[in-house]
Amino acid sequence: MMKRTLTAGALTALMALSACDRPATAPEPAAASRAAAFAHDLPEDVSGYYIPTEEVRIDNWRLHHVFMGQAPDFIAWEGGERPAGFAPVMIEFEDMVGPPLESGNRRRLRLIPAGYDVTESRVRVQALSGGLGAVSFDGKLDQGALATARRNLGDRGVVLKGTLKVGSRTFNNVSMRWWAGD
Repeated sequence: MMKRTLTAGALTALMALSACDRPATAPEPAAASRAAAFAHDLPEDVSGYYIPTEEVRIDNWRLHHVFMGQAPDFIAWEGGERPAGFAPVMIEFEDMVGPPLESGNRRRLRLIPAGYDVTESRVRVQALSGGLGAVSFDGKLDQGALATARRNLGDRGVVLKGTLKVGSRTFNNVSMRWWAGD
């Protein structure tokens, strides 16, 4: 039988590795803290597409719009209804380099939120993209400008303005106009 001895460094390393195998003793987060990742407080309808007034481009991807749904969309999402490919707040990018699709449109990347907090004056959304990395938008919503845009069925006035972060890049003062959509 061969006798093995461990040096003090090897013993420390072995103890550290065995500690990694221990199950976590931290309790599951409470349902309330998980639900806090998605929150809204919207006495007014803010639904529509928020389109940049100036191009915001990250490599071959251009910010196409931020979409916000109606209050029932937020309520359903926060209640656990999560249809594939849809959320009450989404950020969408358009591929400006790749070939157009058969329809003539460009390929799009729709980001479903990992978290959001939307109020009548603030829009905060975080998402994760395999190609772009962590994406977030933190903006101020101008209710007066939104009311004007809605009355005029969209116009060029700035309705939403904020900071877009994509991976390690930050775009300050991203201005967006409102459009109802088709």
